[in-house]
Amino acid sequence: MPTNNTASLRRTDRAWLARALNSPIVPTVIATILLTVIFVSFRPFQPQGAVLGPDSGGDIVNQLGFSMVGGLAVFSILTYVNPRVISVFFSGWWLLMMGFVAFSIAHAVNPSSASRAGLFTLIGLVTVVAILSLPRDAEAFSAMLMVAGSIVVSVSYIGLVLLPSVSMHNASEVESEFAGLWRGVFAHKNIAGPVMAGFSFAGIYLYRRGWKRRGFLLFAAALFFLANTGSKTTAGLVPVALLLVMIPGLLGMRMLTVALVTATLIGTGLATLGMVFLPDVKAVMLHYFPELTYTGRTYIWEFAGEMIARRPWSGYGFESFWGPISVGTTDHPFDRGWDVRRSVHGHNGYIDIALTMGLPALAVAIITFLIQPMRDYLRIPLLRENVLLGDFFMMTFMFTALNAFLESFFFRRVDPVWLFFLISVLGLRMVARRIIPASAP
Repeated sequence: MPTNNTASLRRTDRAWLARALNSPIVPTVIATILLTVIFVSFRPFQPQGAVLGPDSGGDIVNQLGFSMVGGLAVFSILTYVNPRVISVFFSGWWLLMMGFVAFSIAHAVNPSSASRAGLFTLIGLVTVVAILSLPRDAEAFSAMLMVAGSIVVSVSYIGLVLLPSVSMHNASEVESEFAGLWRGVFAHKNIAGPVMAGFSFAGIYLYRRGWKRRGFLLFAAALFFLANTGSKTTAGLVPVALLLVMIPGLLGMRMLTVALVTATLIGTGLATLGMVFLPDVKAVMLHYFPELTYTGRTYIWEFAGEMIARRPWSGYGFESFWGPISVGTTDHPFDRGWDVRRSVHGHNGYIDIALTMGLPALAVAIITFLIQPMRDYLRIPLLRENVLLGDFFMMTFMFTALNAFLESFFFRRVDPVWLFFLISVLGLRMVARRIIPASAP
């Protein structure tokens, strides 16, 4: 009588699957997939998404795609990450910040739409936690950054050749003045530029770790692409971030880095918002730069300040201000130098937090997003891998925090610049509290 070995075959199949899932390379592969997808998105080369970002609210492909990304992130965290590693990402300030987000969703003009946007913001946050916690050592971090960065940058270059009409801005669009500027897989040059800046910092990190040729190629390719986005602010901030982090770090003066970054943030705040809300600063700035408006942004900030004064404590609700309901129904002086009704955000992340959640939330955001990361940087143990990875996160943090004075991306669903900012802030928190081995045993 023949022997039925179906049960043994099933046991063999399960054993093979268990060995595959337990392979040390699997967490790194998952992290690399997650990092690549959050930047390329499920709708690459879609210029019409320039306003709303990767998830446009009504795009079923992105909704389903990023829902699966969130599911994969949660599964991988529960399967591969020690709970003690996850605990380093939590803090009282972060929980308080998320409490303000929840409150702003509850009193939004359209709670259902705001809830959907808040859900995708949460998916982005969880995905970033997975990306940071899955790699088990510095080699895994390097491989993840190298592969994801190479894919994002290469696909953007390939798009210039195969899909130039959507990989570059063109004269038929609303912002026809940007014609010829590169945006690659992204919806807008103002997203492409900061992301390429982030990957140029990753190239520096890889070079310093000994991946010299690959690191240099990633740095050079990302920087050249950035230069062709036409973003002068982004191009100017990259060397500033490199110099302020690298030079003091090489001299063993990490406190000087924090002092310089703090001074740069304060100076940028005075040079931008200060010339709108501080009369003395405005007088000095207009004396030396009489035509300076940051491409009409000062008019937007002036209007935003007036509206914040009407609801300073609670704000207007999550994703409830910039649009026809609030901006379109408000009286505007005919002699204002810029039509703010065309604005889809405040072109300043800090202003938009105050508009959305109120001034108390802005105070908490300054502590959570600016002060805590710099404290974490000073607490990084003086171990080679922690220091190198911490410098990468610090450069990215400084760049994105400064960029937020001219662009708005905080809590914007799965916006690539927001996710890079999250990677830097939570990454600094991680390397300050977790020893990063060069390679896992």
